[in-house]
Amino acid sequence: MKLQLVLSAVLCTILGFTSVFAQTNARVEKIQGIETYVMCEPLRAYETVFEIASGAKAASLFTGGVVNEGVSEKAAQFVRRASKDGKKDNKAFDAVVISGSKTAIAVKFKEEAGANKGLAKVRKIDGLAVYVMNEPLLDYETVVDASGGVKAKSYFTGGIVNNSIEEDVEQFVRRVKKEATEAKKPIDAIVYSSGKRAIGIKFKE
Repeated sequence: MKLQLVLSAVLCTILGFTSVFAQTNARVEKIQGIETYVMCEPLRAYETVFEIASGAKAASLFTGGVVNEGVSEKAAQFVRRASKDGKKDNKAFDAVVISGSKTAIAVKFKEEAGANKGLAKVRKIDGLAVYVMNEPLLDYETVVDASGGVKAKSYFTGGIVNNSIEEDVEQFVRRVKKEATEAKKPIDAIVYSSGKRAIGIKFKE
């Protein structure tokens, strides 16, 4: 009887760890055919091929900061620049990893594509897992959603200085958490796909 209880406890612990691990894992999207890891870390080991820097955002400059690219547009800009720089310098790479700052890296994986291909561990902000342009591996339902507005930094600097991807995402996190608190609906994570909208989600049991 004691042995059964011990085995049951061990099994519950393993299942609990597996569930938590799965809740922070995601499948990333491809931009222009290239795996793009935005504010998440690939599960496969990799090495840096070259660094990518972003420039001033045209939309923000031409509108004096009133219109500023969203997270997805900024990520796409990194990928376009990586493709351009890679071809120019004859440097092959497998994916682009964007930490959330105003720089990113083009990487080459050290191992063959297997079960972990396209999978990543997402980052947590304010205690919540945040899925930026990637999809949770677990099924979920939408609880609340929030839309973004004008980016203050871009507005007050005439479009010369823009928010980083991380700063944009942090704004979404604050908005979604506020919506969830006001609606008195607990959430497990936040998902951003594109545009200027993010959702608060609850994982299905």
